[in-house]
Amino acid sequence: MTTWRDTTSEQAQSELDSLLNAVLTFAEQTLVKYGEFYPYGAGITRSGEIAMLAADPGLGENPDSDKVLALLYETATGQPDEWRALAIVSAVSTTGGDAVRVELEHSEKVALIVLLPYSVDPATREVTTGDLQAGAAEPRIW
Repeated sequence: MTTWRDTTSEQAQSELDSLLNAVLTFAEQTLVKYGEFYPYGAGITRSGEIAMLAADPGLGENPDSDKVLALLYETATGQPDEWRALAIVSAVSTTGGDAVRVELEHSEKVALIVLLPYSVDPATREVTTGDLQAGAAEPRIW
């Protein structure tokens, strides 16, 4: 079976791996600290640096997550030439429980969705993660 790695350059693979590692690390740190997180993003700039992305829809302290996601995507799609790769991250509920959902996209026309199931112990805020699941996605940016 052919995978995205079979048709993607080593640079794109490395960039997507680095980006995924960065956003999942941030998600886990935020879950430990707060027990939840709002959608956010990260990207690899044209110069190769990882930059974190946030969006404020101007709806106060507790904005609707869908509004934050929409603004993140609007910002990302409005500046595709600024980036080599982007990741948009949100917390989702699945039939198996909570998960970190990462939509990854690279300018080489690779789009993936990654889910990382997790649970947070309410008393200790210890985060337990499950097995990473990944699949192809529809491109939104490139």
